[in-house]
Amino acid sequence: MPHAACSVRRSADAFHGARAGRAGARVRARRGGAARLSFPAEIAVHPRGPLDAVVRVPGSRSLTNRALVAAALADGESTLENALSADDTDAMRVALGALGVPIAVDARATGTWRVAGRGGRLGVPAAALDARASGTTARFLTALAALAPAPVVIDGSARMRERPIQDLVDALGRLGVRVEVQGRGGCPPVRVLGGGFPGGEAEIDARRSSQYVSAVLLVAPYAARDVGLSLTGGTLVSRPYVEMTLDVMAAFGAEAGWRPDGGLRVAAGRRYVPRAFAIEPDASSAAYPWAAAAIAGGRVRVDGLAATSRQADARFVDVLERMGCAVERGDRHTTVTGPAPGGLRGVDVDMNALPDAVLALAVVAAFAAGPTVVRNVGNLRIKETDRLAALERELRKLGAGAQAGPDWLRIEPAPLRGAAIDTYEDHRMAMAFALAGLRVPGVVIRDPACVTKTWPHYFDALERL
Repeated sequence: MPHAACSVRRSADAFHGARAGRAGARVRARRGGAARLSFPAEIAVHPRGPLDAVVRVPGSRSLTNRALVAAALADGESTLENALSADDTDAMRVALGALGVPIAVDARATGTWRVAGRGGRLGVPAAALDARASGTTARFLTALAALAPAPVVIDGSARMRERPIQDLVDALGRLGVRVEVQGRGGCPPVRVLGGGFPGGEAEIDARRSSQYVSAVLLVAPYAARDVGLSLTGGTLVSRPYVEMTLDVMAAFGAEAGWRPDGGLRVAAGRRYVPRAFAIEPDASSAAYPWAAAAIAGGRVRVDGLAATSRQADARFVDVLERMGCAVERGDRHTTVTGPAPGGLRGVDVDMNALPDAVLALAVVAAFAAGPTVVRNVGNLRIKETDRLAALERELRKLGAGAQAGPDWLRIEPAPLRGAAIDTYEDHRMAMAFALAGLRVPGVVIRDPACVTKTWPHYFDALERL
C-alpha cells in the first residue's frame, strides 16, 4: 500500500485565509533570474475571438531539468539551447551551483546555458538546497545528493513540505543510499548523508509519481553497480515522463532502458559525456494556446513543436480533436482550429499519461455540449495543490457543474458567468482558468504571479492572442 499522504489541503478553504489582504497590491515574483517580474494582485481577462495566432512557447521545464542533471554529471562543458528560465528551472540551476557545478547563462543568446560538468564529483553546499515549489527539483536533488561527500539537506516551500517523497527515499535506501526524511508524513525536508551510490536491485513504488523513477535513473550511471528497478504492482503513472528521462540519458551517452519483465536497468560506469543539447518547446505550456483555440474559436499554431514529440502533453491535441477541433500536424508546428460555436463535444478520457494537461482540458470541457469525465488522475491531488479539489471549486464558481472523486473529475457544462478565480499558488490553475475569460466576461485571475513557475510571460502571450 502507498504511504499515508502528507497533508495536502492547501486548496479550497485553506487558501482563502492566505489570500486575505493582498487585493490591490502589486506583488513581485520572489525568485531570481529572468523570472523576476512584477505582477498585479489580480488580472482581468477580456473576451475575444475568433483567434488567428502563431505562438512560440518557452522551452520544456521537464527537459531542461533532466538535461541540467545529466550535464552537471558529465565530465566537461555542455551547452543547453532554449533552456527554460522560470522558477522551477532556476531552482535547479541555483541548487546545482551550490553543489559546485558552475552554470553560466549566456546574456547574448536567450536560453543558452553553459554547464561545466564535474564528472560526478559534487561539492557540499553551505546551506540546505531550496527546491522552492519544484517537485522535479526536490526529487532529482534527493538522488543526486548521494554523490556528495558529506550530508546535504533538500528543502522547499510550505507546499513542498506537504508533497510525498518517502517512496523515493525507500527505493534509494534499498540501493544503499543513506537518506532520511526529516519532515512529517514522509515529506521534505530530506537529509542525504552522501558518500556514494552503491546500486543493485530495488523495488520502487511509482504509483503516485514517475519522478521517483526518473530521479533514480538520472543518477544511476554513477552507481558502483548496475541499477535494476522493479515497479511495485507493475504500475507506473505518467510513463511518458520516464521515456523522456531515458531519451535524455541516451543523448548524453548513458546506457539505460526497459527490461523484458517491465522493470528498468541502468549500466554503471557508462557515464554522461558533455554535448550540445537543444530543449524542445514545452508541450505542457503549449496546451494552453491550443485550448484557447478550442474555447474562443479560430486557429492557433504553436511553432517548434510537432505532435510527434515524445513529450506527453503533445498528445493533448488528440483529445481536442475528439472534442471537435481540427488539428494540423506539421514537422515543426502543430495547429489547432476550434469548431464552430456549439461544436465542442464532451469526452470520457484516461489522462494518466498526461496529467498536466488536465487543467486546460477541464476548462475547455466547461464550454462543451455534454459532460466530460477525466479518469485515472489521482496523482493530481499531490501536485502544487490538490488540483482535483481546486478544479471542482473554481469550475463551480464559473457556473459549471463539477464533481471530483479520488482519481476522477466530471464536468457538466452549464451557462457560465464571470468570477474571481483563486489559483492556490498553482501556475496551471492560473493559466487554465484565464482561458475561460476568452469567452466569459468578468473572469479575474488572482495571484497571477504564480505563472513564473514555468511561463513567466504567460499573460503577455495570452494578450497577444
